[in-house]
Amino acid sequence: MDLKNIDFSKIFQTKWFKIAVYAIAGIIIFLVGFKIGTFVGIRKAGFSYQWGENYHKNFGGPRGGFMAPFMMDEEYLNPHAAFGKIIEIELPAIIIQGQNEAEKSVLIKDDTSIRRLSGIVKGTDLKVGDQVVIVGEPDNSGQISAKLIRVMPASPSSSASTTPQEFFPMMRMMRPR
Repeated sequence: MDLKNIDFSKIFQTKWFKIAVYAIAGIIIFLVGFKIGTFVGIRKAGFSYQWGENYHKNFGGPRGGFMAPFMMDEEYLNPHAAFGKIIEIELPAIIIQGQNEAEKSVLIKDDTSIRRLSGIVKGTDLKVGDQVVIVGEPDNSGQISAKLIRVMPASPSSSASTTPQEFFPMMRMMRPR
């Protein structure tokens, strides 16, 4: 078989060539999706690991022994968000007590947007006991670097054990049990 006599334009137009191209493209898309999924999973697991390893540095507690009660309900902590009550303020960091009494350390940076109702407030306006929702990016020391802090309005029946499901009743219906 001589390569000079092969008409490649006819090969590119055949049914089998098109099937092969689509199959290879499908495999590549699948592998890229799989890689993205593993990247997200590794990042989430890494945050939970770093949070546990740095607990004693962030909260002054012992190096081990506290993680078991916090990990009963969820396999991993959410590295990008926190919801709960402010229990300590040492700017630029605040400590949030969230679901299952888990504490998270949150860093407030210069570009952090802090909002109460429709207004913008400063980090110095935050008070111990404020209910907050925080969205941010995890760092390697197990803290959340806040991008947005939303101070929730105080409810007349607010208690120390307010959970997201109690604060947002619609979440009760969405949470699988």
